[in-house]
Amino acid sequence: MRSFSRPSPPEIDVDDMEALMGEGGARVLDVREEWEFRRGRVPGALNVPLGLLPQRVAELPRDKRLLVICESGSRSLAAADFLIRNCFEGTVSVRGGTSAWARSRRPMETDRA
Repeated sequence: MRSFSRPSPPEIDVDDMEALMGEGGARVLDVREEWEFRRGRVPGALNVPLGLLPQRVAELPRDKRLLVICESGSRSLAAADFLIRNCFEGTVSVRGGTSAWARSRRPMETDRA
């Protein structure tokens, strides 16, 4: 029996992500858990944990390209796949995730008490 698999969602690195953010036509979607998001995130990112994405998909902007990020790039691939199947054209996963963003010494937002 032949197996049919969908191609993986497109991936970009943090350099490409930063360039797309600067162009203004993209929105960063962080699919980590809320506690991870509060600990440190890409400035301006929107947080919708992967497990809640199906229930909250209507909250996402359809007028901007979604750059999906997580901690390392695994959850963002699953989220990008879901979003592409739900007609969010131009959606990409960020390879290396927030870890790669932080390692590159780019700015991070945190919630500090």
